[in-house]
Amino acid sequence: MLQMDEIQKRLMAEVADLHNVPEGAYNFRANGKLAGRNTTANIDISSKEDGSGIDIRIRPGTRNESVHIPVVLSDSGIKETVYNDFYIGENCDVVIVAGCGIDNCGNQDSEHDGVHRFFVGRNSKVKYVEKHYGSGMGDGKRILNPVTEVTMEEGSSMEMEMVQIKGVDSTERMTTAQLKAGAQLVVRERLMTHGNQTAFSGYKVTLDGENSSADVVSRSVARDHSYQKFDACIVGNSACYGHTECDSIIMDDGKILAVPSLEANNVEANLVHEAAIGKIAGDQLIKLMTLGLTEKEAEEQIINGFLK
Repeated sequence: MLQMDEIQKRLMAEVADLHNVPEGAYNFRANGKLAGRNTTANIDISSKEDGSGIDIRIRPGTRNESVHIPVVLSDSGIKETVYNDFYIGENCDVVIVAGCGIDNCGNQDSEHDGVHRFFVGRNSKVKYVEKHYGSGMGDGKRILNPVTEVTMEEGSSMEMEMVQIKGVDSTERMTTAQLKAGAQLVVRERLMTHGNQTAFSGYKVTLDGENSSADVVSRSVARDHSYQKFDACIVGNSACYGHTECDSIIMDDGKILAVPSLEANNVEANLVHEAAIGKIAGDQLIKLMTLGLTEKEAEEQIINGFLK
């Protein structure tokens, strides 16, 4: 695939489900350099003048188009911060696929910090998929610290799928969003940590406009000696609806801290939070083991279903 070796192609498949060059607009980044780019009549991608990232501009009325902007690191010791800005015009319906994969077989830490800013135009609909993945047998850590900032105009909607399932040693994930009247935000986060990994996931959603709404749901599994913190805050400044939910499975010597919070600044704000942390139920394991699975196989099947 373009200017990529086999390791980079494998990472690309993990984080963006890409095995070939996709149709539509794309920007591939590998080991800190541009590895391929394509624009369309409706989606333009340009490098920032200072080289710090890219600008993606989607023309008003663009529908049924996609843009892929995955990043892969296969050299040990790379540390980079990239700023990508998305300008989505009015009345669009588009899919944006991002994500980062790190393969670190060396002794130095590798780190990618991606800062994504979205400006979603009136009555536009955006689906955003971000997957993070780590691999490699080296002693160097795989570090990912994504920052996502969303500004939503009236009547717009955005669905965000945020996934980190394997191999990331340390992550600090921060997402903020501001919604105007009638805007809708849906977030579905799936996260698993193992070994001595640490993960912080923070959300702050501000519902400024009347009839705006947000639904932020996180599902996570902490295994071995890993640690997770989920910090979600929804602020209601108008007649709005906000819901945040954290469901977590804790295993082995894992640790999980869930800190959901609500702030209502308007008498018509309707805000709800839910949080649940627990182990895998014994009767679930027994039921699967009676079907011929080992205890470990039963655990894996339950986890896969929980995070699906």
